[in-house]
Amino acid sequence: MKNNSTLPTKILIVDDDEDDFFITSDYIKSIPAKNFVVDWSYNYNDAMQRLVSNNYDIYFVDYRLGIKTGMDLLTDAISEGCEAPIILLTGKGTQEIDVKAMESGAYDYLIKSELNTEKLERCIRYSMERASSIRALKANERKYRGMFEKSKDVVFIAGSNFKFIDINYAVTELLDYEQEDLHNTDIAALFNNDKDKTYFVEVLNELGEINDYELDLFSKNREIKSCIISASVEMNDNGEKYIQGIIHDNSSRKRAEKSAMQAEKLAATGRLVRTLAHEVRNPLNNINLSVEQLAQTTIEDDGKLYIDIIQRNSKRIGDLITELLNSSRLSSQMTLQKSTLQDAMDKAIASAIDRITLKQIDLTISYPEKEAYVLLDEEKIQLAFLNIIINAVEAMEEGQGKIGVTISDEDEEYIVEIEDNGCGISEENMQRLFEPYFTSKRNGMGLGLASTLNIIQSHNAHVDVKSEEDKGTSFIIGFKKAN
Repeated sequence: MKNNSTLPTKILIVDDDEDDFFITSDYIKSIPAKNFVVDWSYNYNDAMQRLVSNNYDIYFVDYRLGIKTGMDLLTDAISEGCEAPIILLTGKGTQEIDVKAMESGAYDYLIKSELNTEKLERCIRYSMERASSIRALKANERKYRGMFEKSKDVVFIAGSNFKFIDINYAVTELLDYEQEDLHNTDIAALFNNDKDKTYFVEVLNELGEINDYELDLFSKNREIKSCIISASVEMNDNGEKYIQGIIHDNSSRKRAEKSAMQAEKLAATGRLVRTLAHEVRNPLNNINLSVEQLAQTTIEDDGKLYIDIIQRNSKRIGDLITELLNSSRLSSQMTLQKSTLQDAMDKAIASAIDRITLKQIDLTISYPEKEAYVLLDEEKIQLAFLNIIINAVEAMEEGQGKIGVTISDEDEEYIVEIEDNGCGISEENMQRLFEPYFTSKRNGMGLGLASTLNIIQSHNAHVDVKSEEDKGTSFIIGFKKAN
């Protein structure tokens, strides 16, 4: 196709009658102030090759071509990718052929007996202008279709009834649906919360747009995904309303916010513990020194009993302070070295295997074929894994429990998942799960999972917990791969 106005316009005339070719060619060449190169093709096969080559700017095709018609050539050439305008010529005009030609993709329909220079000039000019506009539209369509398909965010088009018409491939990555799965599905059917459904529909109907609305969506396997949706009501050329929108995966930001909040809680708790330890240990030391002096004096048996009680409880207070300080110092004592998650997990399981065996728990382990190298403080990460495994053991009935330990290789991370079928965690307790000193155990201090979180975050890792009461709990930890 030519892209310079100084180049000649290349025209191919397809006609099995050479006389008709000369007549049409002479009309074209007599068009003033124009430069044309006119070629001739007289049979279907040769013409077909030339049309699909797209080496010409415009084609004139005779309706009669022997066994096959110009209409056949028109249809076949367009289906094979011919983009230049095709004008159908016929010896005798009928409305039926005219309509059929335009429906098949012809740019114009001319009767040979009515041809003249002026009519051909106007036909060529209009057809070329229209072809240029269509090429520009197609180029834009390809560009925006490429953006639509390659977007990392879910981009969708829906009808005024809120049912999907078109959606890009990103929905497979985010929600595990194939694109065709969601065709003619209501957008709100993916919403986790009924209030979000109502609000989304009401705002779009009343205001015509909704921006950066945070909500939870269901994936195909009913996993909840935190997302942000923006949508607007538009109108096509036919005056019909439709909805276009974008769904952004908000999980990473939510996870980062949650990790930052947890880290801040741990840091604040650490500061409180250190202050408390200092303030408590000074008077506690005075109590211990005084009790030691009293123990050296001659006192009655009842007095010794009371001194023993004071010494035991003083020691208990001292041990508690030491344990609290140790839990707050874990992150500052980290020594990270390149190690494998498989080795760390094996050692954690070995420490818990007696409890697992005594409770008759079914343990399954799944590791990737290659070693999962990350930067670890092996001793500390083993403690974190052990805390999670022991919590799982304690959450299950004897002889009925199952624990699954999986290490999987993702794009830039290794994912560790420790899953059980225990009693699960209530929604209320989930909100406070890693909070220091919060515990649902009768004699617990609430430091186990707080320390676990501290260790995980000190490894630049992230943790997510999924749980359902009476069904079980899953701890999912992501570690960055070591270089």
